[in-house]
Amino acid sequence: MIFEGKVFKFSDNINTDWIISGRYKFSITDKKILSQYLFEDIRPNFYKEIVPNKSIIVAGSNFGCGSSREQAPWVIKEAGIICVVAKNFARIFYRNAFNIGLPLIEADTSSIEEGDEIIIDIDKGEIFNKNKNNKINFNKWDNFRKELVNCGGIISYLKKYKDFKIT
Repeated sequence: MIFEGKVFKFSDNINTDWIISGRYKFSITDKKILSQYLFEDIRPNFYKEIVPNKSIIVAGSNFGCGSSREQAPWVIKEAGIICVVAKNFARIFYRNAFNIGLPLIEADTSSIEEGDEIIIDIDKGEIFNKNKNNKINFNKWDNFRKELVNCGGIISYLKKYKDFKIT
């Protein structure tokens, strides 16, 4: 599994209210419309910068902290962001993201900059920065996370494996 795209860099402690403002959580239910307000409070018009399926968010520590609202990973995925790379993620955001099939990679992001072009190889556990010609290693995903993303999230996964039994 390979992800390749342009980096949009964010700092540490990006909370879910910065990802999508709480003022929209009940007034807009259409994910496509809601995604147009992605990072509106800290990076106005960010939605217009995204190249769908060729854009990657890179951040520091504690990405997705704050509330447990699923709208945060939804709008990232709906906006066309192919994955998020951060030093680490808030646990509830991490779970919500994989549950909807949004790929997350935990790696040292300190050498990655805004505008860099990176290639993420999930099977090798490597991020290759084309701009700097260097590699960053990360812990490879287990098969379950790969399959969750391939299926598009937990609901599709469970439908695919309908005979799956929890013991």
